[in-house]
Amino acid sequence: MANTQGPQGNYDPAGSTQMFRAFVDEAPQGGQQQASSGPRVGLIVGVVVAVAIVAAVAWLALK
Repeated sequence: MANTQGPQGNYDPAGSTQMFRAFVDEAPQGGQQQASSGPRVGLIVGVVVAVAIVAAVAWLALK
């Protein structure tokens, strides 16, 4: 990997272009959309719960 070349023949000393293409090629295309939607829903629910807790604490503090 010491003398790897990019798509236009440019010298890539780290071989990062080749490693990136290998990563993209081996990533599963079918299950990728479902895997990303699960954690996103959990993150949104977590943020909503955190905002509700902060609002309840602020309401009790100002009451």
